[in-house]
Amino acid sequence: MNDWEGRYQRGETGWDRGGASAALTHLLKYLEPGAHIVIPGCGRGHEVVELARQGYRVTAIDVAPSAIAHLQQQLEQADLHAELITGDLFDVRPDQPFDAVYEQTCLCAIAPSQRDAYASWLHQGLSDGGLLFALFMQTGCAGGPPYHCDLLSMRQLFDQSRWHWPDHEPLLVPHKNGRFELAYALRKKVDGNE
Repeated sequence: MNDWEGRYQRGETGWDRGGASAALTHLLKYLEPGAHIVIPGCGRGHEVVELARQGYRVTAIDVAPSAIAHLQQQLEQADLHAELITGDLFDVRPDQPFDAVYEQTCLCAIAPSQRDAYASWLHQGLSDGGLLFALFMQTGCAGGPPYHCDLLSMRQLFDQSRWHWPDHEPLLVPHKNGRFELAYALRKKVDGNE
């Protein structure tokens, strides 16, 4: 596990936009009011605050205590609530499946050797027909983090036997560091069916 807490302590948070991603507005088109959304690797949680403000039930997970503490402070200042979990997401076993996952920075942050386990965790944690809103980081570089999320690899990781991929082109989401993400809304198939 990389030293994410140390990065926060040193101010090495180039992935932090300072506010919610523009892609979040796109996600809201797919969600029912009051849906339960999980954000793994939520960081300082700008999206958590916005989703809670919009009336969604949010569970946020991050391994860095200072990121969760910052998020808690932001929620309290806005008089909002979300379930915050500090720790390794692989140790989290929800009591009930989530309606949606907002996957922005977790997949590109974990080691590629953990991707299969992460994809299984997402699949198990989502309700049948649940939404995986994924922003696949495009770095064009070897190494990381952030690790490049090659689309061919992503289609294999989130294979069509378990996930419905949309027919339309992805939303391109520029990042302040000059990189960009490709946003897709994938649906978990029910018993291998759409």
